[in-house]
Amino acid sequence: GALGYGAVFMTTPATSRSERTKIFGGSSGYATTLEGKKERVEQIQNLLETSQMVFTVPSGSITVSQTETLRRSLPEGTTAAVVKNTLMQRAISGTDFESASEMLKGPNMWFFIEDDIGASIKAYNGFIKDNGLEESHSIIGGVMDSAVYDAKGVIQIGKLPSKLELYAQIAGSIKAVPTTLARVIKAPNAKLARAIKLATMPEE
Repeated sequence: GALGYGAVFMTTPATSRSERTKIFGGSSGYATTLEGKKERVEQIQNLLETSQMVFTVPSGSITVSQTETLRRSLPEGTTAAVVKNTLMQRAISGTDFESASEMLKGPNMWFFIEDDIGASIKAYNGFIKDNGLEESHSIIGGVMDSAVYDAKGVIQIGKLPSKLELYAQIAGSIKAVPTTLARVIKAPNAKLARAIKLATMPEE
């Protein structure tokens, strides 16, 4: 059957990071009550709080089987959710993603990306290519750092290295400059970007 607002795949908040990669369905039953809608908005707000980027695509006519395939292809930490426009509007109000309101047209699926932006966009583009959905379900747009990106902008961002590709590049840099290995290993996460930069700089 087609993926519509009546389909519910996962409705409980994620309790661990590994559970973040899932598909939320739309409203039915409890979800259509006032309390259900409030809970739904809170779920989306929780996703937004940990997201670096969101992007949206048309959700109509995607089958359950295709949805499961898409879910499995997403990297850990990325959540795909079919969200009613009215609820999404409430969830993004007052957040860094408020500018996404201009994309709230028609039935949409939203992708909430915690950290692996490149791999998430690549996964979706691969999904629509494999399923012949490039004409009907291409990316509409997205928001990152309060800035709105059109479809072309999101695709360009998707060309950035994925987390695994970055790790491979870092590993290559460490092998090329072994004297800087200790700097990277000792650096806490918050300083990792600076450590990587140092690791790839020539020794003075």
